[in-house]
Parts: sequence; C-alpha cells; structure tokens
Amino acid sequence: MRFHEYGDPGVLRYEDVEQPTPGAGQVRVRVAATSFNPIDASVRAGNMQGPMPVVLPHTPGRDVAGTVDALGEGVDGFEAGAAVVGFLPMTDDGASAEYVLAPAEVLTAAPKSVPLAEAAALPLVGLTAYQALFDHGKLAAGQHVLINGAGGAVGGYAVQLAKNAGAHVIATASPRSAEAVKAADEVIDHTTTDVTAAVREPVDVALNLAPVAPEQLAALVTLVRPGGVVVNTTVWMPAPSDEERNVRGIDLFVRSDADQLAQLVALVDRGELRVEVAERVPLAELGALHARAAEGAVHGKVIVLPPTA
Repeated sequence: MRFHEYGDPGVLRYEDVEQPTPGAGQVRVRVAATSFNPIDASVRAGNMQGPMPVVLPHTPGRDVAGTVDALGEGVDGFEAGAAVVGFLPMTDDGASAEYVLAPAEVLTAAPKSVPLAEAAALPLVGLTAYQALFDHGKLAAGQHVLINGAGGAVGGYAVQLAKNAGAHVIATASPRSAEAVKAADEVIDHTTTDVTAAVREPVDVALNLAPVAPEQLAALVTLVRPGGVVVNTTVWMPAPSDEERNVRGIDLFVRSDADQLAQLVALVDRGELRVEVAERVPLAELGALHARAAEGAVHGKVIVLPPTA
C-alpha cells in the first residue's frame, strides 16, 4: 500500500511492486504486521514534508513485526526465519507491504509470549513512552508522574512502565479508556474534572500525550515541582517551562533504538508489560482505516495485516 502524491486517504493505492533486494547493512523482513500511527496520516497528507521528507511513491508503516527473509552484505546476528520487531526510519518506505527492507540496527528479536503480528503494536508507541519517561523525564522510583491523555496507545505503555519503575502514577483518561489506565494509582476523568484542580500535590514529571488547548498545556507546568520537567509529544505546541522554578519543557521526537526495544520485549516476555491490540485490519483496507482515523473513529492500537499473514 503506497501513495504517489500527498492528499486525503484516497491517495493510498494497493498495488503490486517488485520485491525489494537488501543492500549492505539491510535485512529483508517478511511482514507479519505493521500498525497504524497518527504520524502515518500526517505524512500521507503532506503535513510533514519539512521534518520528514519522503520519496514518492511512499509506503507508510513505521512499525514492523515479521521474519527475516534475506540479509544484505555485512549483516551479522540474524538468521533467515528469525522473528524480529523494529521501528523503521521515518523517511524510508514502511511495512504496509508483504516485504520491507530494514536497517539491521533497528531490529531486535520479537517477544515470544505474544503472537508475532501483535508485536507490531509495540515499537513506536512503546519507545515513545520509554523515552519520554526515562530519557527525558529521568523518572525514578518514589517520584510522582502525571500522564495527561493516558488512554491512548502510548499512555497505556507509559502507565505500565512508570508503575514498573516504582513511581506514583496519576493518569488522565475518559471513561472509555478506564481499562487502559487501570494500573495507575490515581485516575482523573478529564471529561468531567479540571486536571489542574484534581492534582493535589506537585509531580516530578508531567507527560502530555493529548492534543489539548494551548492554555491547558501551559497549565501543566504549574503542577510540576521546582526542578521537574514537562515532556510533550504534541510537538506542534512547544512544551511549557518555568525558568524561575527550573521546570524544563521538552518536546519529544521519538527515535528508533533497538537496545531500548529489546528491554521492552524482555518486559513483555516477563509478563510485566501488556501488548494491547484493539483492532486487526487487512492491508487492503488501510485507506479506509486512515479515513476512519481522520473522523476520530479509531481508538486503541490497530495492527495491519498483509495477505500473507
């Protein structure tokens, strides 16, 4: 599935192409599944041509779960048939296909405790949560973290990872997402409650995952103790900061990291991190999935299955 021009979901075409041949340092992966991420829709619409220029025609799909099919020159550590997962480079062709080429360094062994296709629900959103909390938030045991907009795919992982780290977790979510945030210590229903009024004591880290109004984002900084941090994933609005109280504001751009992904896989296999899949959609219906997402009708993590899966 790829698009030859930017535009609405109708530009996505389901078509036959030549099977790609791996070059030096690349692995050809037979795709078991990819997933839908909102960034896919932004790239397709042409909204990311500055920060994420792609070559047209372009195949979307940043996440991949599948099996090693062929190795390019100089690739070690992988064998044909091995199950792998990875977060593909943002500007390369993605995994909305039967086969995809991936740099070997972005891949790691897939979890053994979940079906391979479901592992496609882990890389991008799991790494976003991990990097937000630990690379940027420096979250540690005993600290308090507010996860604003915790009901989505990233939030579900962030709640689990923060709890695993020994933090006190305050999550905001709608009643529809109550199951996704059940591990949190406190849950605030943001549809009925003012978040700033409901947080009773300062937090060390505020993680914003929600497309809130600018004034709501700015209010989060008031909930953070001096020396703390606001990490924001809605990068079209800069993260707020407060220099007088040494509260830092960080805008998160997730990066591929196979070592961190391997840590997440290990947590999955130890039963300490749940992989949640809300829907399974055939690759041929990816255009319809993009259309539903544009209407706000996609909730939870959706994996996309090629016809060979």
